Amino acid sequence: MRPVTSSYFGTTQHMSLCCYGFSSHARQSRVNPEYQARMPKLLIADDHPLFRAALRGAAADAVAQLSVLEAESLEGVLSALEANPDIDLVLLDLHMPGNHGLAGLAAIRAQYPEVAVVVVSANDDPRVVRRALDHGAAGYLPKSAGLDELREAIRSVLACEQWLPSSLRASVARAQSSQHDAELAARLASLSPQQFRVLTLVAEGLLNKQIADRLDVQERTVKAHLTAIFERMGVRNRTQAGVVLRELELSDPARQMES
Repeated sequence: MRPVTSSYFGTTQHMSLCCYGFSSHARQSRVNPEYQARMPKLLIADDHPLFRAALRGAAADAVAQLSVLEAESLEGVLSALEANPDIDLVLLDLHMPGNHGLAGLAAIRAQYPEVAVVVVSANDDPRVVRRALDHGAAGYLPKSAGLDELREAIRSVLACEQWLPSSLRASVARAQSSQHDAELAARLASLSPQQFRVLTLVAEGLLNKQIADRLDVQERTVKAHLTAIFERMGVRNRTQAGVVLRELELSDPARQMES
């Protein structure tokens, strides 16, 4: 994995650009005729049907041949990624059901590192954008963006480029990266997919038996996962583990306006 520097991101990003699934497909298509017919695949992850429809329309305009899937929750996103290993790009709503702010992004980057993720959010605070990039986002798309920006973002990331709207580039470049965020991202990336699911349920306040029932495993398996989680996250108990995950939570400006 080679570091990639982006002038408007303001830092050197240790991300495998052109090692996402789409670029892998592009390389394979040159040497394997079976890959030539496969069109890039996009997963739109948002719980608002009208906004999903807008994203789908922009995606269709941006890429002539594109396969599009949809999900309404983080659980649906992870299920779609597991069932469709050829997904190239996820447009991820930070505040969809089941998503704890940046936790969903961290989960996808940890479990599916070759999939590009563009964060979609009504929150355009440069500090939040900076955190999303530090946790592995390939781009950040405000929900206030116009159709031209939607199309540009999709084209850019599928072409293995990082993307931000021009209105945010300068302010995000000035925002300071957090060493704590970088360390947290690395610890989360060390968890297995099942361990991350257990950690998420712990943060929701579920007991071991409830977690076992939810994941359809034995309770002793949950306890074994918790032991590994505590060690890798550098915590001593489930309360501390839950606190760590809640550090990734973000306020949702859209919901604040509704309340």
